[in-house]
Amino acid sequence: MNNMFINFLYAAILSGTPLLFATVGEILSEKVGNLNLGVEGMMWMGAFAGFFAAYKTESPILAILAAFGFAALGALIYAILTVSLKANQNVTGLTLTTFGIGLSIVMGYAMTSKIGGAPKVSEKFAASLNHIHIPILSDIPYIGKLLFQHNPLVYLSVILAIICAIYYKRTRIGLNVRAVGENPSSADAAGINVTLLKYINIVVGGGICGIGGAYMSLITANGSWQPGGIVNGSGWIAVALVIFVSWSPSKAILGAFIFGAFNSLVNYVPASVIDIPIAFYQMLPFVLTTLVLIITSVRKSRENAQPAGCGVTYFREER
Repeated sequence: MNNMFINFLYAAILSGTPLLFATVGEILSEKVGNLNLGVEGMMWMGAFAGFFAAYKTESPILAILAAFGFAALGALIYAILTVSLKANQNVTGLTLTTFGIGLSIVMGYAMTSKIGGAPKVSEKFAASLNHIHIPILSDIPYIGKLLFQHNPLVYLSVILAIICAIYYKRTRIGLNVRAVGENPSSADAAGINVTLLKYINIVVGGGICGIGGAYMSLITANGSWQPGGIVNGSGWIAVALVIFVSWSPSKAILGAFIFGAFNSLVNYVPASVIDIPIAFYQMLPFVLTTLVLIITSVRKSRENAQPAGCGVTYFREER
C-alpha cells in the first residue's frame, strides 16, 4: 500500500511538471500586466519544436532551446500586437492559441508525411532524459524515489519556479516588474521602462511555456509525435493554476503537482473497488479548474489578487 501511494505521488510530480512550466511562464506575463491566453498555443509550438529538434539532432539541450525559441517567437508576436500596437489582450491571446495549435499540427503533418510514418525519438535521446540516479539519496526508502529519481526537466521546472520567486521578491528589477503590473502609469513616471519590461517578461514567459510543451511531447508522449492529443488542454489548466496559486511562482510548485495528482488518479484507483468510466478521471482536472475560477471570483482578497493592471492596455499618452 505504501509503495502504491509513493508511486502515485511520483506520477503526480511527473504529470504536474509541464503544468509548472506553463504556470510560471504565464505568471511572468501577468506580473507585467499582460493576460496571455495563448498558453495552449505556445505549449503546442514548444511541443513540436522540441520534438523536431530532438528527432533531428538527438541533443536534449538543442531540443529545449528550440522549444523555448519557437514558443518565445509566438509570445513576441503577442507582445508586438498588445504592447506596441495596443491590440486587445484577450482576443490576441485566443488568436495565438489557434495559431500555435494549427501551425504545430500542420508542421507535424508535413514531418510525418515526409518520414512516411509516426516519428519517434532515438533510444539515445530517450536515455539522455532518463530518470537521474543520485548516489545514496536516490536509495533512501520512499523519499529517494519521490525526490531524487526524476528526469532533469522535473528539477529544471522547480529551479525556474524558485528563481522566479526570488526574482520578484528579492531583486530591484522584480520590484519594477511588480510596479508595472500594478500601475504602469506610476512606474513610467518613476522612470521605469515599461515597454522593455513587458517585452522581456512576455517573451521569456512564452519560452518557458514552450519547454512545458516539449516535456509533453518528449516525456509524457514517450518521445513520439501524437498530433491528436499532446498538450490536450494543459495550457488552459495552467491559466487557472495561476489564479489558484495567487500569482506566486513558489506556490505554483505545489499547485502544479496537485493538478498532476488529479491527472494521474485514473491509474491508481482499482476498477474492482470503484467502477467509474475513464472519462470521469479525464474530466477531473477541468472540473477542478472550473471550481478554482468560481471560488476565486467569489473570494475577494487584495493580498492574493491579480495585478491591478493585468489585462488593461497601457496608453502612455493618457497617464
